[in-house]
Amino acid sequence: MHQDFASSVLPQLAAGSAHTAALGFVFDGLHDGEPRIRVPWRQDLVGDPQAETFAGGLVTTLLDHICGLAVWAAMDAFQPIATLDLRVDYMRVGRPRHDLLAQAKCYRLTPTVAFVRAWAFEDDLSDPVAAAQAAYVLNRSAGAKREDAA
Repeated sequence: MHQDFASSVLPQLAAGSAHTAALGFVFDGLHDGEPRIRVPWRQDLVGDPQAETFAGGLVTTLLDHICGLAVWAAMDAFQPIATLDLRVDYMRVGRPRHDLLAQAKCYRLTPTVAFVRAWAFEDDLSDPVAAAQAAYVLNRSAGAKREDAA
């Protein structure tokens, strides 16, 4: 991966939009070549005020977003992508008032589809709150499609 892409573009893709900024997403670097995002705990992102844990919708959004980052990291470039399929398995309740991390790996990249696995966790990747399996359509330009077909 080009260092410029990893150090300047990935952080912008992780947290640079109005949506991700509002949710508090922070790029947490590459870990073993895999992108990671941190969401600091905030009361306004809680789903159940008594449990004081993140809302399920935030967890799904975080996993979808980190999966997209993993696709861009695997391509070492930004190009439009779209979520084709996303399955989220909630494995346990998150811990109250804890930041949430997400990390993803693009394990197969074809000319038109990327396949990704991701995990949301607090401290230990091996003890996930949720796991995701996803597929993304790669929206290559018409010129790139012609080159791939040649």
